[in-house]
Amino acid sequence: MKLTSKSDLEAPLSFVYATLADHAAWERAAIRQGVQVERPDDAPRTGIGAAWRIRGKVRGKPRQMLLRLTETTPDKAMGYSLDSPSVEGTARFEVLALSPRRTRLRVVLEVRPKTLAARLFLNTLRLTRRRVEAKFDARTAQLAQRIAAGYQDGLIRAGRM
Repeated sequence: MKLTSKSDLEAPLSFVYATLADHAAWERAAIRQGVQVERPDDAPRTGIGAAWRIRGKVRGKPRQMLLRLTETTPDKAMGYSLDSPSVEGTARFEVLALSPRRTRLRVVLEVRPKTLAARLFLNTLRLTRRRVEAKFDARTAQLAQRIAAGYQDGLIRAGRM
């Protein structure tokens, strides 16, 4: 199943990309939401190949996943691979400058089942595709708002607003 969403935000491209690339901040945000995040010892700390073992509850059940950075193109895109016992997939975050202070964020998520139960679950999601896409769009918009708010806060603290 492949989901694509885009959202425009009031922040420069370099700030948006830097925020997406700030993995330590995303780790802290996940931990604040009750997700366990650990770094595998055999993976590099930064750059391509950096990885995170993530454990948390999804839909009331404990889940685990290995998230690995597979692509990084400065000020363009970041790509990740997702691997869990039941599904595998990819996530890609692309940024595009619309103007010096406006950026488009595009998120592409592709998930493939590894088990029969996951295949049945994804088929169920396909039946309600519009609702799933609407929720995915809403989450992408939330991400964009969070990044734009961080940019506005930085301007306010710097006294430029």
